[in-house]
Amino acid sequence: MKIKDIRELSNKELEGKIRETKKELFNLRMKQATGTLEKPSKIKELRKDVARMKTVMREKELKEAHDGE
Repeated sequence: MKIKDIRELSNKELEGKIRETKKELFNLRMKQATGTLEKPSKIKELRKDVARMKTVMREKELKEAHDGE
């Protein structure tokens, strides 16, 4: 997911996307453990997506706190 797309989402949408991505990540890890994972690079990609989404959420929180001063 591109950072531009992530920045356009609201906090509620971001939380939902994070939850959804973490579920997908869990499923991929289970497939990896059983040896049926076809694309191991997908795990790394999803981990980075979660990190990007959390970073954008934190940026928004800090901006709101700063604007509130």
